[in-house]
Amino acid sequence: MGYLLILLAVSLAVSAIGWKYFIYFFSLGYGFGIAALAVALLVIFRDVLTVETVLLCAAMFIFGCRLGGYLLYRQQKSKSYRKILYDPSISQKDHSVGAIFAIWIFCALLYVGQVSPVAFRLASMRDGSPVTTTWAWIGLAIIVCGTLLEAGADIQKSAAKKVNSRRFVDKGLYSVVRCPNYLGELVIWTGSLLSAIGAGLSPGQWIIAAIGYAGIVYVMFSGARRLELRQTETYGSDPEFQSYVKKTPLLLPFIPIYSLAKYKWLQA
Repeated sequence: MGYLLILLAVSLAVSAIGWKYFIYFFSLGYGFGIAALAVALLVIFRDVLTVETVLLCAAMFIFGCRLGGYLLYRQQKSKSYRKILYDPSISQKDHSVGAIFAIWIFCALLYVGQVSPVAFRLASMRDGSPVTTTWAWIGLAIIVCGTLLEAGADIQKSAAKKVNSRRFVDKGLYSVVRCPNYLGELVIWTGSLLSAIGAGLSPGQWIIAAIGYAGIVYVMFSGARRLELRQTETYGSDPEFQSYVKKTPLLLPFIPIYSLAKYKWLQA
């Protein structure tokens, strides 16, 4: 599994941007890290690429570049986002070198785990194992849907904030769930995991893929909880907001989970 070490090295190199500012481990390092890993897969397995695997890598590359580019643009244009980004409570000063190093390693491993289903499919093809393509196409379609969902949520929120920057967003996708961008992420990485079906993965490979998936699910739920707490602090006294949060699920549509605030174990 030498290719996993190469992917880890790529992930460590890109996510090292977090040493500049702590939150970059989870933002710019995440988006551009996934994009870099997609390119690395294309290079490492260039001798066995097929249409569906190229498109899987391309979909992850587009996702990563879009997310990283959007976060970079928002950082430059939004004063409120910069206020959150440079919040002293999440600065380097409040973390030891050992803690920062541990987060760096965790993020790098997580990002490799997220793309590992596609990597394992390609590795099986290189080894000559029997591989079917049906789930690769299904996974690709799900990834595309998730990317469109996440991008659409970001576009709708940006448009709403231009109209009234002081009001919470509850229209469009935000009328279905309060964190549609995080839902998009869950859809994307569900597609990635499903793309490994029919690729002859070993039990160990499935464990790695499952850990990567579980990790990003935890991060998304943790992020949704942080957003809930922040919005409650900002809009909690607004009767319209109180009505909105009581009838709109936080993250998963049609599943009545309206709050994660009490689950402190989701703090990350």
